[in-house]
Amino acid sequence: MRTFNIHPINLIKALSMSLELALLGVENHHWRVGVICDNFAEALDMSPEERQKLVYAALLHDIGAAANTQERQRVRLLEDAVGPELYHHAEAGYQLLKDSPQLGNLAPAIRYHHDRWLGGNPSGFAGKSIPLNSRLLHLADKIALQIQQGEFIFAQNERIEAYVEKRSGTEFDPDLVELFKSCAQAESFWLDMMNQSYQGALFQKLDVYGKLAMSLEDALEISEIFATIIDSMSRFTARHSHYVARVASFLGKLKGFSANEVKMMQIAGLLHDIGKLAIPNQILEKPDQLTKDEIKIVRQHTYYTYRILEQIDGFEQIAEWAAFHHECLDGTGYPFRLSAPDLSLGSRIVAVADVFAALTEKRPYSDSVPKLRTQSIMEKMVANNKLDENITELVLLHFEEAVALLTK
Repeated sequence: MRTFNIHPINLIKALSMSLELALLGVENHHWRVGVICDNFAEALDMSPEERQKLVYAALLHDIGAAANTQERQRVRLLEDAVGPELYHHAEAGYQLLKDSPQLGNLAPAIRYHHDRWLGGNPSGFAGKSIPLNSRLLHLADKIALQIQQGEFIFAQNERIEAYVEKRSGTEFDPDLVELFKSCAQAESFWLDMMNQSYQGALFQKLDVYGKLAMSLEDALEISEIFATIIDSMSRFTARHSHYVARVASFLGKLKGFSANEVKMMQIAGLLHDIGKLAIPNQILEKPDQLTKDEIKIVRQHTYYTYRILEQIDGFEQIAEWAAFHHECLDGTGYPFRLSAPDLSLGSRIVAVADVFAALTEKRPYSDSVPKLRTQSIMEKMVANNKLDENITELVLLHFEEAVALLTK
């Protein structure tokens, strides 16, 4: 049986990339916050474990905003404003992560990362009662948001330093402001934030922090969290990723997949639409027919699914199974225009499961497609060389069992 040893940083890095796509305009935000926090951790002489926890939290800190356009807009604000709306995504991120055996230790820092030093926070915290990692994240987040794209960093650093200094003792912990001022004296502090090629060096450094590898079961549990985010992006997709995962793993079992392969199939189903985090909600939620340009935007999602998942060690096959669900046997699918010889059994299973789920799940404004109609649509796709005939026959043969998985 194949052993999976997934290094946490590779999984965190890939998931952080999906959050960057979701922000739609705040370029490399999580990465920059991670770089700043790593500098802070070094200056504070944090232990490797605490340093890792802080930087991981930085790379995922806006996870609660990923599914909602309004929340995405809020995290872009260079705000001095206060109000409960600023805390929504922080609380949502906490709720997503708090029960995770792998990521739960990041949840408290994320929950309070918008708490202001002076108080007035929903948490009731102020000053030193705000967790240190939350205070560090808050400061790093605001520094990163002040960076203007297309402007030389040393034409902005004095403005950013003045911004932070002005808010010392109100917005930010005064001690941490002094820490920032000390770090900011080094040109490398600013250049590292702007230098994407530094990513490799940072992640290599993070690799030293954590020696424990994640198992396939760990990856499956984290995939459940991200599937919840993906499905909550639109009323039309309610539990779609979870449903696809169940149908695909059900079909995998019927085709004789091993226990590990069935878990891989679950992960592929859960994450097959993770690239949709790059698609604006107004397009995903549009009740009318999409324009040609909007269709092109939507079709990007499978490309991003592949690029996100291929970064994770041991996910080579999962990336293909997940991302190729809109490829067709006749080569007319997307995004890679693959044809039958290039599409493995796992990819064909996820493609069939995706179509079956889309047809048989209820949507806000329509019921599920009846059995005979579903059968007719899918058989026509087989006849047109879009879907695999054997897998389609298999899911239709087990129609009631597969549909029951929706409410499991």
